[in-house]
Amino acid sequence: MSEDCLFCKFVSREIEPDVVHETSTTLAFRDINPQAPTHVLVIPKAHQPTIADLAAHEPSVVADLAAAAGAVAEQEGLGEGYRLVFNTGQQAGQTVFHVHGHVLGGRSLEWPPG
Repeated sequence: MSEDCLFCKFVSREIEPDVVHETSTTLAFRDINPQAPTHVLVIPKAHQPTIADLAAHEPSVVADLAAAAGAVAEQEGLGEGYRLVFNTGQQAGQTVFHVHGHVLGGRSLEWPPG
């Protein structure tokens, strides 16, 4: 845990997010600035800044994140499809440096994303 990390505060429940799914290693909650009708963030409970860091230090949790994203998509009724996005680094739009995947769905998602 990082004491100045917003998402670590969500994990500890110092700040209560709008939780939609939780496992022993992951937490999923609604994004406060949704970019699609369904926009849920899926995070590991352990603090790692990026998906590459998580893969290097806790590779099994990467699989847990993918499974949690799939469970969220099923729970949210995204059978027509969804997008799972990991922004890595400031230039890619990462603003909270605790790895998180965005589960986006509920509308047509164009490619390239822009």
